[in-house]
Amino acid sequence: MGNPRFFHQHRPLVLLCLVFAAQAGEASLTYSKTSLCPGLYCGKLQPSETCGACPRGYRPDSSSMCRKCDDRVTFYDALYLGFMGLVSLALHWFFIDSLSQTRSKKSVMVLHLSALAESAMSALLTLVLSEPVGSLDIRSCRVQQLSDWYTMLYNPSPNYTDTLHCTQEVVYPLYTIVMIYYAFSLVLMMMFRPLISYHLADGRGTRSIYAALYFLPILIITQAVFGGLIYYSFPYIILVVSVVTNAVHFASMEEGSMCQLVKLCVTNPRHAMILFGHWLLHAYGIIALTRMESPNFHASLLALIPFPAIFYILTVSFTDPENLDSV
Repeated sequence: MGNPRFFHQHRPLVLLCLVFAAQAGEASLTYSKTSLCPGLYCGKLQPSETCGACPRGYRPDSSSMCRKCDDRVTFYDALYLGFMGLVSLALHWFFIDSLSQTRSKKSVMVLHLSALAESAMSALLTLVLSEPVGSLDIRSCRVQQLSDWYTMLYNPSPNYTDTLHCTQEVVYPLYTIVMIYYAFSLVLMMMFRPLISYHLADGRGTRSIYAALYFLPILIITQAVFGGLIYYSFPYIILVVSVVTNAVHFASMEEGSMCQLVKLCVTNPRHAMILFGHWLLHAYGIIALTRMESPNFHASLLALIPFPAIFYILTVSFTDPENLDSV
C-alpha cells in the first residue's frame, strides 16, 4: 500500500472515492435544510435553517418547524402544579409541628401561617413572572406523552456518528415553573421566617427552617429527575399517601377505642384540623384522578372521602395489639 506506483496507477479511482465521500459528508451536514429533522424533538424556525433545539416556549410540529405554544394549562395541569405546591407546604407544616421546641399553640400557629404566606407569595410571583408576564394566566405547550418530559434521552444520532442535541422544555413551562416556585419559596423563607421566628415565636422555629433548607433542594432535584413520572402518577400518590398518613395519625392517638377516637376528632381542634386536611387531600386526589370528565358520576365519588377514617374507627377494636394474645 505504500508503493507510489499504486496511487499513480489508480489515481482516477482514488479521486472518485474522495469526491463521493465529500458529497456524502456534505449531504449529511445539510440534511436538516432539505428534509424533516431527525428525532422526536428536533426542529427549525425557518426552512433554510439547520435542525436543533427549538427556543423556549416553542415545540416542533409534524413538519419539524418550531411553533410557538399558545395553549393554556389544562385542568389536569393546574391540579399538577397545585399538587407540587402543596407538597412543599405540607412539608413545612409537618416539620413545624414536629420540630418546634415549644408547646405554645400560638407560636406554632404563627409559624404555620408564615409558611402559608410564603407559599402563597411564591406562587403569586411565579405566576406573574411566567409568560404572559404580569398575568395570572400561563402560556404552555400541551403535554402529549411521557417522553416530552425527558427530551435529553431522545437526542438523535444521524448516521450513527455525531449526536444532534435537541434537548428542550417541550412541556413548557410545567417542568421549570415548579423549580422556580421552590426557589422563590426558599428565598422568601430565608427572608421572613427567621425574623418571624425570633420576634413572634420566641426563636423556636429554627429547626423547621433548617429542615426546609434540606427538603426544598431535594424537591427541586426530584422535579428535575422524576417530573414526568410524578405528572402522570400524582393522583394515585395523593390517595395512597393520604390514606396511609390518616391511619398513622389515628394510630398515634393515645386513646384507642372507637368512641374515644370519635370524641377526640370532634372536641380536639388539632385532631379535627388534621382529619379535615386528610379529607381535602382525598377530594383532591379523586378530582385529579377522574378529572371530573363526567361530573354527575364523578361528583358522587366524593362521598367516599370520609370512608378511610370511618373504616379505621370501626375496625380499631379488632387491631388492638393486646388482642393478639388471645388469638
